[in-house]
Amino acid sequence: MSLLIGALTMGLMLSLLAMGVLISFRILAFRDLTVDGSITLGGAVAGMLIAQGHSPILSTFAAMLCGALAGCVTGILATRLKINGLLSGILVMTALYSVNLRVMGKSNIPLMNETTLFSMVQGWAKSEDRWTFLIWQAPLQDVFVLLQLCVMIPVVALIVWAYFQTEHGLSMRATGDNPDMIRALGVNVDWMTVAGLGLSNGLVALSGALLVQYLGFADVQMGIGMVVLGFASVIIGESLVRSRSLGLLLIGAIMGSLLFRLLVAIALRWGLNPNDLKLVTALFVLAALVMPMVLARISRPGKTQTLEVAPDA
Repeated sequence: MSLLIGALTMGLMLSLLAMGVLISFRILAFRDLTVDGSITLGGAVAGMLIAQGHSPILSTFAAMLCGALAGCVTGILATRLKINGLLSGILVMTALYSVNLRVMGKSNIPLMNETTLFSMVQGWAKSEDRWTFLIWQAPLQDVFVLLQLCVMIPVVALIVWAYFQTEHGLSMRATGDNPDMIRALGVNVDWMTVAGLGLSNGLVALSGALLVQYLGFADVQMGIGMVVLGFASVIIGESLVRSRSLGLLLIGAIMGSLLFRLLVAIALRWGLNPNDLKLVTALFVLAALVMPMVLARISRPGKTQTLEVAPDA
């Protein structure tokens, strides 16, 4: 039960990462690799401010704003300086490694004895209190954290969905679908792209800020491979909901993140070497990409084609 609750908790926090990747990859059709740096930036800013005694709520918002700024820089490089979008993300991601070190002052910041968003909720129960479900038991503090995230994540997803129903949000969606059409209507496509990448990386940084507060430390290398994890969650979610509706895609991103973390937890439970975790992650992504095509071929077997011959004149 403790393993299950831990996997669900991590899955909910990383669902913010999946929503950010969904915005950049699917809505804006922008291959953004800033994610690996912005999630670490969010964790670094939140960890540094909390360690200095600042409010965890303000620290979390500051981390989100810093991540949004990093996304805007990527957008400006791609739109104003006409640098390839993929290369723009790589440049910002590379630069953020040094920025994160500067922000943190060292490669690791411990937060075990600091007040965080989760420690305030965990204080409602004693460390020895247990929650019992049938024959399983789990620490009550962990259950409180999971319930807290069960409220926070749907609220964030609802805010994102509501934003994309506004005129500005619809223009941003149209920017990814048909930039020529929306440009003809007088919308500045470049600034829409910049704003969309800012929103995307703001959500990613928020995920990083929550992650360091849950784990109890911020590390400069915590973002390695996160873009693959986010992409895997999006692909798995799309396979589950099988819809292009934005609301269902957001729900799918959350479901995909939860399912992905459960698969990782099961693999670790069965004795997977943690050193092979990145390899297993890549295999999960490969399976998520290939399985829909395989299932489609199974459900729609090839039909015999008939050759029609035109009558002679």
